[in-house]
Amino acid sequence: MAVDFRNRNTIWASVAVETLAKLGLQTAVICPGSRSTPLTTAFAAHPDLEAIPVLDERSAAFFALGLAKRTRRATALVCTSGTAAANFYPAVVEARESRVPLLVFTADRPPELRHCQAGQAIDQLKLYGHYPTWQTELALPELKVSQLHYLRQTIAYAWERTRFPVAGAVHLNCPFRDPLPPLPEPEAQAFASKFPEDFFEGLTPRDGGFFQASARDLDRAFSAWHRSDRGLIVAGVAQPANPEAYCQAVAHFAKTLGFPVLAEGLSPLRNYASLNPHLVSTYDLLLRDAERAKTLVPEVVVQLGDLPTSKVLREWLAAVQPQVWVVDDSDRNLDPLHGNTTVLRVSVERLPIPDPVVPPGASEFCREWCQADAEMRQRIDRRFSDTEDLVEPKLVWTLSQILPPATRLFVANSMPVRDLEWFWQPSDRRIRVWCNRGANGIDGALSSAFGVAWNARAVLLTGDLALFHDTNGFLLRQRFRGHLTVVLVNNQGGGIFEMLPISKFDPPFEAFFATPQSVDVPSLCRAYGVQYEAVESWQHLTCNLKKLPKTGVRLLELKTDRKVDAAWRQRLFDTVAKGDTAV
Repeated sequence: MAVDFRNRNTIWASVAVETLAKLGLQTAVICPGSRSTPLTTAFAAHPDLEAIPVLDERSAAFFALGLAKRTRRATALVCTSGTAAANFYPAVVEARESRVPLLVFTADRPPELRHCQAGQAIDQLKLYGHYPTWQTELALPELKVSQLHYLRQTIAYAWERTRFPVAGAVHLNCPFRDPLPPLPEPEAQAFASKFPEDFFEGLTPRDGGFFQASARDLDRAFSAWHRSDRGLIVAGVAQPANPEAYCQAVAHFAKTLGFPVLAEGLSPLRNYASLNPHLVSTYDLLLRDAERAKTLVPEVVVQLGDLPTSKVLREWLAAVQPQVWVVDDSDRNLDPLHGNTTVLRVSVERLPIPDPVVPPGASEFCREWCQADAEMRQRIDRRFSDTEDLVEPKLVWTLSQILPPATRLFVANSMPVRDLEWFWQPSDRRIRVWCNRGANGIDGALSSAFGVAWNARAVLLTGDLALFHDTNGFLLRQRFRGHLTVVLVNNQGGGIFEMLPISKFDPPFEAFFATPQSVDVPSLCRAYGVQYEAVESWQHLTCNLKKLPKTGVRLLELKTDRKVDAAWRQRLFDTVAKGDTAV
């Protein structure tokens, strides 16, 4: 089916329907109504889909449910806005309870026509409560390729969630503005020249989604990987039960393909470094050099778990648009870039990697990445070794070398976790690193660290705002068994905001973004019965951390100037990334 370029709504709906057809949808049950016109038109026009009109929404929903029961494949179900959608409710409940896949499209008025008596508009967000296995509202149609990428990948994820991890109904609420019928819009017709010819490549029929990695999926993946001599493995946040086994699996994978491995600071790969000779840790700084970045462009990327934190890496991947394969055994959508992505629902430890007859060795592309990384690592290490200044960026680099082997380290969000990605030095120290990167908030860092340290010994790296946000976590000290050392970077406010453009606008920057707090940390520690010590030098810090106590709670405060920290870090990026070490 060709994309329907008559107007933005027909483009949007036809891209959604063509995506589903590529993935294996066979049947759509459609109830009459005006607001759903773009969806109805697209489903009815597709030559490879059966579109069945049914007048009564309640009956239509159960009819679709029966079809899905028989075929064991999701049926699409479409209705207009208002109470029409409410009539699907009983069948959505039944789909959940009987584990039957359904893909429910409810058309809706745009946001500006809700809650204002515009007519045939009710609150359809999360209309079916907790009964769908997944639900979201799609964005309004736009004439942007990036938004169509988003639409394609969201539809693909929705199709997957009809079957994985448990079959059930997925609800997509779909707002449309006028024109609802396929009336021509000149700008939409002109947009046809900008539409990528390979837009639907990589979408292949699947039995209800990519809820598991089939033999066909894996054969296709390995074929693509082995054909490419410009492939990358990108290893994001990972906190596996057995870090060494995870690192061995990644190392075997990388050696089999001859690919370099870009390892996030929150990946155990950086702490079992000798297992993987293709390890790259300085990718963020390397990619800040635009000319160098052009030479490092991959054809294929294998993404293990979440993408790394690095905004530079994410923007670069979005710009170069490689074929991406996500290897992850969870039910999550791990494709924030909405690229040319295929998901394999399997962990890297269970990935059936075929041994090549002759191991390929590192490709020229791999050697180029590794050489660039080695040179960048030398420049970073030289710069940090040459400074005795108490600046925040040096703290993570120092901790990576002085913490006792196998230390449990909890890292707070905001600036500490980013410094970890930029500056944590690879080694074989087997340090276990944790961070609350699910929602990326600063709340609960201290309390989470106490949990990691229970019946053990651990270190928390945190900024001042993250600590102050959770100071009642110190109440856990009364019944705490184990030891926790809190390494506090106190730079009087939110240091990460100094790295953002808003820092140049004061007011309101200092009061509303940096938000410095007048907390006397020694007094805070006395109030909670926590041992306190001010860090006076890097040697002082090293002496305090080379051996951790077995019990108790202590806090080591490193006072820095957040504006100096930000300027120092930025000069490092601007100079070291281009081959200079003078900051």
